Amino acid sequence: MKNAMMSVTEAAALIEAGKVLVVAGSEAALSQLPKGCWIGGTSVYFMTDTGGRVDRDNLFVTEIDAAQEARPVLYAGEDLPSLTMNRFDNGLSVILIPAFSNAHESFAIHGSSYAGVFDQPLMGWVTGVHLDDLETAKPKVFDGARGMAFEEGAMVLHVKLPPTQVADIDILTLFEPDQTADEITFASTGFSVKTALVNGEEVDFASYLSEKGADQRCPLLANFAGAMINVSFQSVEPGKPVSFYAPVIEGVSYRIARLPGDYATEFAARAQGEGSRELSCNCILNYLYGELESKTTGSFTGPATFGEIAYMLLNQTMVRLNIQPAEAAKVA
Repeated sequence: MKNAMMSVTEAAALIEAGKVLVVAGSEAALSQLPKGCWIGGTSVYFMTDTGGRVDRDNLFVTEIDAAQEARPVLYAGEDLPSLTMNRFDNGLSVILIPAFSNAHESFAIHGSSYAGVFDQPLMGWVTGVHLDDLETAKPKVFDGARGMAFEEGAMVLHVKLPPTQVADIDILTLFEPDQTADEITFASTGFSVKTALVNGEEVDFASYLSEKGADQRCPLLANFAGAMINVSFQSVEPGKPVSFYAPVIEGVSYRIARLPGDYATEFAARAQGEGSRELSCNCILNYLYGELESKTTGSFTGPATFGEIAYMLLNQTMVRLNIQPAEAAKVA
């Protein structure tokens, strides 16, 4: 794969040359691109090889040069659970979903139960807008094949790989559970909760967090089949339900995570490999809390997003997808 920040003119030239692309940028920039084999999502925050930056004019473009064939498909409404049905036998799928949409909520809560969702790499992100524009602009996804933008639905690029190559997804989180912290569970699944069970005792969750002096930069952390999954706080206000950027799951045990050291330093130390050859995205919360503007995260570049997807919705993570020789994958 090839990654680069580029002008609209440069991205258009790649599309017209028949390249298979995943593109991130402002709605204004994406709207100028010609039809072709690409999908796009809105974002104006980027990690680049010169550091984090806000850019409304240029585009972050990933060319999937290993693709033998690709097809962009929009899954909307009741079609969302079927997004795994149109994949190639050997390949990968890149998924983009608008933040705050019905598709965002539906995928977050039910996506892990979709048929075959873990059988082939599914990677992507939740699209967003500049934080100053949340009241006036809607996050969107773009179907490059039809030259159309959507506020609803999941935009998926199904990619066929040659039999000699396979895709692999990795999740990088800087957070670790604080084993001395209270055990927290919830009676229902959702993006907001009024109460929680803390060490088995029901409490008003906002009051509990306030009394504990909890640092809202630190997400809730749970172990899902060996993978540590973050759920980030969106809003904690006295007397109101606590809201999250991803759903908490009924019955799952959570603990509040420990705050990492310097974000940029930690990312650079932990993100091993050649990021310039991988498709990756990093959470907008990492960008903000880690003050990543003008800082680099090793060699990994890509959009800063309102949620990351590695088979399921994640928060405060970096997700990366690598294409490698099949024999190397077997050895690894």
